[in-house]
Order: sequence, then structure tokens, then C-alpha cells
Amino acid sequence: MSRKSIMPESLRTEIAKELSVYDIVKSQGWQAVSARDCGNMVKKAIEIAARNASNTQS
Repeated sequence: MSRKSIMPESLRTEIAKELSVYDIVKSQGWQAVSARDCGNMVKKAIEIAARNASNTQS
């Protein structure tokens, strides 16, 4: 059973590239990304969301 992602694919890809994880994704798929790297991706996504939220409030 596949899970539906909350994060858009384009954002996941952008963050993976930024954190140098995209080569793993490209060659082996998302399931090969380590839990640590996934955690770092989530952290980065939260930072982006917080930044976007503060920009819209200003």
C-alpha cells in the first residue's frame, strides 16, 4: 500500500537536491533515503513553511 504524501513532489525534490539526497532518490527511490535524511527534509520543509507564513503576515 502506498502512502499519500502531504508534501508536494516538487518541494520534496527541491529539498532533496538542497540536502544532497537527490542522487539516492534518483537511483534507488524514496524508500532508500535514510530516516536521518528524511528527518532533515522535514525540518527543512518546516523552516520553509514558517518563513512563508511570516512573509504572508507581514
